Amino acid sequence: MKLHARKLDVKRLWMEDRLVKKRRPPAGPDSIDPQLEVWGRELPALDLETEGIVERIFKLERQLDRSMRETLENYDLNQGEWRLMGHLRYSGPPYRGKPGKLAKHLGLSSGAMTNRLDNMEERDLVRRLDDPDDRRGVLVELTDKGQRVWEETVGAQAQKETLVASALGEDEKRRLNELLRRLMNAFDALYGPAHKKSD
Repeated sequence: MKLHARKLDVKRLWMEDRLVKKRRPPAGPDSIDPQLEVWGRELPALDLETEGIVERIFKLERQLDRSMRETLENYDLNQGEWRLMGHLRYSGPPYRGKPGKLAKHLGLSSGAMTNRLDNMEERDLVRRLDDPDDRRGVLVELTDKGQRVWEETVGAQAQKETLVASALGEDEKRRLNELLRRLMNAFDALYGPAHKKSD
């Protein structure tokens, strides 16, 4: 399988694509507006502005999720494997972690974690090492191939996500981040941080 990726500065997650930057989505109604019109007619007491925000967040999440799954399929990965690789990468050099802690972070049973590591080790994405601090323990480490594949998937997905840059200006992105951060904080305060279940 041939892997394709644009050059990416992973530390800054910066991608240059002049063609995308020049495109702007059309102004005007979107696919959610017709739903809101019906709800406004059928449920006049409903707060349509709030419903519009919620529905657009749901739809954007589905679009982003579909985009990410397509990217990972091109690299023969699923989201759970990608998250495991990302967790090891975020830990910093030498990109190692204990299976038990990884399983807890990913919401996996020890058996499911063992199966995932077996599969990834067969594909040379991770390796198991003896834990120097625990005779009976092992460490999981990203291989050079695993690091390369993870970086390439991040680069490929970042290229797709330049759509955000094409649709919004710098001030708009900063303002949207501020508003989304306030929503995140409100929900986290009420329900606690959300953790998506691993594949």
